[in-house]
Amino acid sequence: MATPMPGALPISSLAFVVLALTALYLLVLGACALLRPAMARGFLLGHASSARLHYLELALRLLVGAALLVRAPAMPWPQAFTVAGGVLVGTTLVPWRRHQAFARRTVPQALRFLPMLGVASLGLGAGLLYAIVAG
Repeated sequence: MATPMPGALPISSLAFVVLALTALYLLVLGACALLRPAMARGFLLGHASSARLHYLELALRLLVGAALLVRAPAMPWPQAFTVAGGVLVGTTLVPWRRHQAFARRTVPQALRFLPMLGVASLGLGAGLLYAIVAG
């Protein structure tokens, strides 16, 4: 078994940090959607607007998905978090042009429900934060 480098965090601790930052992101996004809807719209519309942003989103999605897969066994509702992590990891295989076309078609429609998306984001962020702390 490999010995970790001095000062290095165990993978489970790194996954905890990634998920805590994800929960914070969801909470901020939810608050922004409710309090600054124009800013939230612009942010959400920009996700698949360029190849660079697409690959950044994919890398973050892969990182969060992997963190969920690592931490899920220790969290409440482990099956749900394992499925969510698997979906996030699996959807990193979507090519940019397909992602861009999907986003152009669906994001404007979803933005009609921005207040509900804000509430859902707050709920998901709070739920994720609870799950990682309780786990």
